[in-house]
Amino acid sequence: MEVLKIATAGSVDDGKSTLIGRILYDTKSLTDDKLEAIERSSRSKGYDYLDFSLATDGLVAEREQGITIDVAHIYFSTENRSYIIADTPGHVEYTRNMVTGASTSQAAIILVDARNGVIEQTKRHFFINNLLRIKDIIVAVNKMDLVDFDESKFNTIKSEIEQLAEAASYKGQNITFIPVSALKGDNVVEKSENTPWYSGETLLEHLEAIENKDVFEKAQARFPIQSVIRPKKDEFHDFRGYAGKIYGSVLSVGDEVTILPSETTSKIKEIYFFDEKYETAKRGSSVTITLEDDVNVSRGDMIVKSNEIPNVNKQLEATICWMDNKPLKALSKYHLQHGVNNVVTKIDAIESVIATDFSGETETEELKLNDIGKVKLKVNKPLFFDSYEKNKANGNFILIDSQTNTTAGVGFIR
Repeated sequence: MEVLKIATAGSVDDGKSTLIGRILYDTKSLTDDKLEAIERSSRSKGYDYLDFSLATDGLVAEREQGITIDVAHIYFSTENRSYIIADTPGHVEYTRNMVTGASTSQAAIILVDARNGVIEQTKRHFFINNLLRIKDIIVAVNKMDLVDFDESKFNTIKSEIEQLAEAASYKGQNITFIPVSALKGDNVVEKSENTPWYSGETLLEHLEAIENKDVFEKAQARFPIQSVIRPKKDEFHDFRGYAGKIYGSVLSVGDEVTILPSETTSKIKEIYFFDEKYETAKRGSSVTITLEDDVNVSRGDMIVKSNEIPNVNKQLEATICWMDNKPLKALSKYHLQHGVNNVVTKIDAIESVIATDFSGETETEELKLNDIGKVKLKVNKPLFFDSYEKNKANGNFILIDSQTNTTAGVGFIR
């Protein structure tokens, strides 16, 4: 069954956890014991409704404060497909968590409280999804019941988001606006009679209709080598295969390929998946490839089509989301993990910090926790990379603090 990965984001009290709980309830995805716990807790609080937020807020601190702190992954299924929801926090101090949760998603739901409209956090949520090139964005205008399902409130929010889209760097997003009441269930799974002025799909109908594409679609083929296969059996004495996962596009038997960084060339001889042979392997496939020529290939090398060579350089320009309490400063050194390659990098320059409300950039000498900024880096050996816009898989990296081994930042190559 197909799987669609969705990231969610919302400000405090926008009702994100309630919306997810409502989807789980209306699709009958809650277990009996979970539903009983929600009913019991709702009664003990004196509510005359079910508090669906209890279905997702798993940490004690989340339940006590009524906010989302960490990324939680929630699973549910319909007859058509399975879903994984990355329930990400919306607070500015958890920006790094939101980036992590949204990085592998194919769609995103951004909640906006109909009473408050577009606020600073809403702009940040839209900015991050734009930065990560999330193609399908659903803006769920929630709590419409508290504004008497006023169409003008909905249209004002729609207009403001459309203005943000005009200011955004990535123009390829499909943005859909849906008026909902997560608490009452309006336009979540069932069509609401309270919004006769809205002729679009319900939230679930729209999710069901999204074309399920690989998050790295339409990019050039990249095959980073995870390991070299040399079986210690007489029958496979001469076998030499290269195992990894295909990103971007397809690879086929007979393709002329180049091995990086050596730049030696060959052709694909065979493609194996376990003990079966295939003529073509799709993106996302984990396979073993053999080549017609006995060339030197090692873990960390990359096989690409000879007419699709990526950039090869020691210098990078990137946008970084900083995740460490210790600020990022120029001339500091980190380990840079790019795919299966780990290299030493020096921060040549910090150019600016980017305002996530689309108000521009400011020159700075350091990036602090949860800042997003532009930097220049230099690595100690050539990397073969693409811009993040052209190839997500080959255009991102993480920075690791060599002293603490913590992930200090995530980067998107420009």
